[in-house]
Amino acid sequence: MVFNTGAALLDAIVLAVVSGKKEGTYGYKITQDVRQAIDISESTLYPVLRRLQKDGCLDVYDMAFRGRNRRYYKITEQGTAQLNLYQSEWKNYVSRISAVLSGHYPAQARKEEEG
Repeated sequence: MVFNTGAALLDAIVLAVVSGKKEGTYGYKITQDVRQAIDISESTLYPVLRRLQKDGCLDVYDMAFRGRNRRYYKITEQGTAQLNLYQSEWKNYVSRISAVLSGHYPAQARKEEEG
C-alpha cells in the first residue's frame, strides 16, 4: 500500500480483529488477520499489542498449547469503547477523503475557495 499506516490506524485494526474473537486470540493469528487489510510483520505487531495492553484496551493471558504457553489477547470494555470511537472517526475520515479525491469538496471548503 502506498499510504502510511499510523499508530491510530494500527490500533483500530488490531482492536477490530481482536474484538471479533470473543474468547481472545493469539499474536500469530492476529498478525494473519491484520494482514488481510495491511501488510504488517510480527515485529511491528507486538509493540502495538503491548501498547494496547498498557492502555487498558486489551487483557492478556497465557494458556498451554501443545506443551507450550501461548499468549492470548482479549478486548476490554475500554478497548471496545476505543474501537467504537475509531470506527466513528474512520467513517467520517473516509467520507471526507473520498469526497475530496472524487472532486466533491465539502461545502465549507468551496466557500473558502470562493471567498
